Formats: sequence, structure tokens, C-alpha cells
Amino acid sequence: MDPVYENENQSSGEYDLTYETPYAEPSDLTAEYENTGTRRVPTPPSLPPPHHPTAERRGSSSSSSSSSSSSSSSHAGDEEKEEIEDLNREEEKEEEVMTMVEESNKELDWERGSPQVEADRGNSSRRSSSSSSSSSSASEKQEPEEKPEPDKDGPTVQLFVKAGSDGESIGNCPFSQRLFMILWLKGVVFNVTTVDLKRKPADLHNLAPGTHPPFLTFQGEVLTDVNKVEEYLEEMLAPPKYPKLVAKNRESNTAGNDIFAKFSTYVKNTRPDKNRALEQSLNKSLAKLDEYLMSALPDEVQAGHHRGEGESKRKYLDGDELTLADCNLLPKLHVVKVVAKKYRNYEIPSEFKGVWRYLGNAYNRDEFTNTCAADVEIELAYKDVAKRLGK
Repeated sequence: MDPVYENENQSSGEYDLTYETPYAEPSDLTAEYENTGTRRVPTPPSLPPPHHPTAERRGSSSSSSSSSSSSSSSHAGDEEKEEIEDLNREEEKEEEVMTMVEESNKELDWERGSPQVEADRGNSSRRSSSSSSSSSSASEKQEPEEKPEPDKDGPTVQLFVKAGSDGESIGNCPFSQRLFMILWLKGVVFNVTTVDLKRKPADLHNLAPGTHPPFLTFQGEVLTDVNKVEEYLEEMLAPPKYPKLVAKNRESNTAGNDIFAKFSTYVKNTRPDKNRALEQSLNKSLAKLDEYLMSALPDEVQAGHHRGEGESKRKYLDGDELTLADCNLLPKLHVVKVVAKKYRNYEIPSEFKGVWRYLGNAYNRDEFTNTCAADVEIELAYKDVAKRLGK
């Protein structure tokens, strides 16, 4: 099956200008230029051959010269300078065109250690990769940017996530972000495609009929159930090649698991007399999460990082590293923070220091911020869901 949402890179031009042969445009064009000597454009046919200054340095000087040929050479030299300037301007234009092509290219590969995403139709905040061949002399003058080698022996993985309102950027979907984070944390090379639900392509209907994002293909096998996908990835992408992401403490998997349900009831309520009680119910669930985040884990005590008294200083649910439990909770907790503020003017109470520390640490991780939809997308997704309170 052909790849979905992929744009092929376009090559750019390489020009080889020499003294002995006229200018020719090779079939394989690159964005860099090779100089084999002083750049020179052939003399117009109507003028006598010019006396090139380099010929004197090489010892090949003309045996006879006249004042007329001298003036011709001077005139030809002016013509050469003008044509060289024109050529330089053409080169600059072609470089600008290639820059535009590279910026418009939507194909991005997530490479291990420095993931890049290949997303059709312009995934937000993503960069394009363009392959071009460069000459040895050009390479000596300007070294190309080094990129980490992709894991060529790894599996072929493609993730399909919900697109935003523009049909291209990442849309609001905590479950899409959950799988996105897991693949990034695993360090596996994978491709990401944003799917516009309003214009879902026919080939995706055939790939996963009746299924909405997120879903992924792993070595050609289509996986649609998010919980089963998580278990499958943990099993297939296992140590020593890939990190283990399962939480060590069972309580970490259930901490905060009722917050999103309480939040949904809160923002969908239209009765003012119930608003206060639903807000308190949400605060109660957040308080339980805060208590868990502020309490020392058994691992912290055993390792001597905590005496079992006072507040825990760990960054995340299960320690100082992100786990599957965080990939599940953090996207939902962020939605709660954004939507409740927008439609209920509600903010997570400042006394929940553990919750705020938890969110702050997540916002410092690329694995979270680069897989998260923009706040405006989250707000827009709840525009018709969050109900206004009646009078």
C-alpha cells in the first residue's frame, strides 16, 4: 500500500562551471554549487575570444596582441562580469525557491533521540527534510547539519491522530496525545499523520473502516484499541533496545483516574444550583491526586531519597521519569485546566502544590508540549460541549 500523506522531496540544482567547456545544466540538480576554478561564462560568439587572466598564471600567454584585441578583451571582460552577476542572481533565486520548497514539504521523520514527524497536510511546528547530493568542494566550505542516524532495524510504525480545525495541525484528543507520547518516549522511528475527520480520505476508510483516530499500524498490522495498543507497544518495544515505561507502583496507574469524568460533568452542567457542588466534587478528586503526588513513594524511602516524612519532591506520578501512567493522565489534566478556565472561569486551586508542580514539570518536556494541541484548539473542541449556566 502506498504511504499516506507523504510528499516527495524535490531536488535542487548543482552547476559545474569550468574554463574548458561551456556552461551546461546537469540533470541532477542540487542546492549547492561546485567551483572548479574562477567562475566564467562563455564569451558571446560575436566577440573575439577574451584573454583570460588565469591563462597568464598557467604560463599560456598569447604570442601577439593588438590594441583592437585588447579593447575587445576589455569589452568581453565587462560582458563576463555582467553575465556572472546575472548568474549569481539566478543562483540566489533558485536557493530561495528551494527554501520555499523545503518549508512547504510536509514529510517529517521522527528519528531516535531527536524525533521528527512525517505528517501530511502540514503538521504544526514541524520541520521538513530534503535530501540533496553535495559536491566535495562545497562540503569542505560548508558542512551539512549532522542528524542522528535513524534506527534502520526498527519496526515500521505509523500513527494516525486527529487533526485540528484547519485540517492539518494536531487537534484536541487526549488519547491521540497518549500514544504520541508513548512512541516518542520509546525512541522508535515512526511517522505521524493528522486525519481531518470532515474529509477523511477513502484509503483511510479502507485501512481502518469505522475507526476514528487515534490508531496506528505496526509492521502493517492495524491497531485501534488505545489500551491494547499501549500494552502491545510495551511488549514489542522492550528493553534493552527500548526503555520500559510501565509504572513500578500500582497506585500510580490509578491516581487521578476520576478527574476527567468529574470535569466533564462539571462543564456540561447547565443548572446554576448544581454548579457549586460539581465544582467541589472536581476539587475533591484533584485533592486526592495532590495528596498522592506530595506523599513519598516506597521506592523513594528505600533508596534513601526520602525519610518517609514530609513532602515528596518527585517530578511525576511514579518518580522522576515519565511513565505510561503520565501519558494517560497528563493530556487529560491539561484539558481540564484549559477548558475549565475558558468556560467556567475555574482555576485549579493554588494550594494543590503537587498538581501544579506536576503540570510544570510536564510543560518542560518536549514529549508533552510537542505532542499537545494548542490551547485554542482545545477550547474550540469544547465550544459546543461546555454548556452555559442558565439564569
